[in-house]
Amino acid sequence: MRGTDSVPYAARWHSAPALLTEARDRVDALLAAWSERIRTIVPGRTGEALGYALGTPGKRVRAALVMASYRSVGGASPAIAAVAAAVETVHAYSLVHDDLPCMDNDDLRRGRLTTHRAYDVPTATRVGFLLVPVAGLVLSQAARDLVLPPATLGLMAQELFTASGIEGMVGGQWLDLEAEGRALDLPGLVAVHRGKTGALIRAACRLGGMAAEADGGAVEALGSFGQEIGLAFQIADDVLDVTATSAQLGKTAGRDAALEKSTYVSLLGVDQARTEAHRLAAAAVAQLEEAGLPTDALGTLAHYIVSRDS
Repeated sequence: MRGTDSVPYAARWHSAPALLTEARDRVDALLAAWSERIRTIVPGRTGEALGYALGTPGKRVRAALVMASYRSVGGASPAIAAVAAAVETVHAYSLVHDDLPCMDNDDLRRGRLTTHRAYDVPTATRVGFLLVPVAGLVLSQAARDLVLPPATLGLMAQELFTASGIEGMVGGQWLDLEAEGRALDLPGLVAVHRGKTGALIRAACRLGGMAAEADGGAVEALGSFGQEIGLAFQIADDVLDVTATSAQLGKTAGRDAALEKSTYVSLLGVDQARTEAHRLAAAAVAQLEEAGLPTDALGTLAHYIVSRDS
């Protein structure tokens, strides 16, 4: 994999921490402000829990992908961080519900209590649902900050909420729950994770292009990149679930095996799963190269995604 300047992308992967730090700093500040605002809109325990969920720390890979995609097609406004914050709000909703006892039943997320442990299951369930309209508020503010026309905001909202719904994350989660305790073949596993994990990552990349009002071909290329790297992200997660510690992950390691889930590791083994993740990362960058888009920042993130240790 290489960028348009012909420098191998692996030689530049060390810049991924800078990209992620920028995304994390800017998006965390925005989410902290929204957390305080939401507490004034939604009173009581539910508002407090909403603020808690919005404050869930993370690597902000999706945010970095939004920002890098935006810049890859000529976007220059710092207000793109608000679009990234909308994507991370949807991601926060998925984590709140994914951690519930009826799902993965996890106690920790990024080293702190999950929302249903910090509050209770009914509150956390409501919080997950309420974070979706909160994401809409964040996205609407982002469009105003970027001075985007209403039609563009409409398309971006459709992109984000399709990715978060039955055609994306919800559908993938449904398939994932149905598959617990039984063996999936590789096509079946891919179908689960194209939705559960890949849909929002693909949308993050497309939203970056849409926010820059890029042409359709560029947005499609960014989406193709996101589709491949989204699956690579999940494979890397599956590998980490069996190779990393709970302290490294900030959540309970080994949950996939405990829930009897089919994973890329259970189907392919650790080494072949890693090889497949790198193959998908290479294919993702090739999508950008074929479209004539720069691959420096996005290529760097692709390498990080499949090489990370947490």
